[in-house]
Amino acid sequence: MSIQRVSSKWAKTNAILPHPTLAAYIPETRLYTFEHLNEMLAVYGTVYIKPDNGTYGKGVMRAERQTEQLPPTEEGIIEERTWYVLRYEVDILTFESLDELHRVVSSRIKKRPYLIQRGIPLLQHEARPFDLRVLTQMNLRHQWETTLIVGRVAAPDKVVTNHHSGGTTRFFNELVAPYMDVKEAVRLEQKLSKMGERVAWQLQKRYPRLREIGLDVGLDQQNYPWILEVNTRPAIKVFASLPNKSLYHKIFRYAVGYGRYTASTGKPVRSKKKA
Repeated sequence: MSIQRVSSKWAKTNAILPHPTLAAYIPETRLYTFEHLNEMLAVYGTVYIKPDNGTYGKGVMRAERQTEQLPPTEEGIIEERTWYVLRYEVDILTFESLDELHRVVSSRIKKRPYLIQRGIPLLQHEARPFDLRVLTQMNLRHQWETTLIVGRVAAPDKVVTNHHSGGTTRFFNELVAPYMDVKEAVRLEQKLSKMGERVAWQLQKRYPRLREIGLDVGLDQQNYPWILEVNTRPAIKVFASLPNKSLYHKIFRYAVGYGRYTASTGKPVRSKKKA
């Protein structure tokens, strides 16, 4: 029986939200509309606009609401100027009104379903934002096990950290060391490991043939972990270059065990169904 894949970010978000513990780690996420764009920019200042069914960070945009206080008028009235910035790949566009921003976003997304998500001010490595990939797999005892936690650093001027968008992989400890001591880092790693297993367990209740997930977690300025996205077909062979070969062999062995790769050739088994 084929491994279950879930392409819809909206469906995955709504499958996780009923879990009271996990819900606290999910940034506010809605279907994209002009009204939601207006409301969420007013509250958060920054939002991410992403395709519901996109992969590899393709189609992801970041919108910002910026303000500045103008000099007082002759009557002593203090006014504020508001403008909007849209970042897409390496393009940066500026708009004087929300209507203009929405028109350009709408022209990019056309009629495809898109989500709008609260923007999290991510921690940075060498002036570039990073997030963490938590790989959780069904082990050979048919239990969920987090097998890897690594960091991904965005390419210069990019809004996403994905490898396909030029992002680079870094060790967890290397990225978090400037922001916390060793004990805090250990606690965070344990927390993320458990988080991955809880998310997998929660999703499996709705998608029983799920066998692996890649959890994308962003840390904010208070080191609070936010679940940015869940991938049900996470990259695995990109970790073949890890110095710890025994760890990669375990990851690959698990993937063979639940039917993603064949043991004899190491080639992927074609998945026949999507959810």
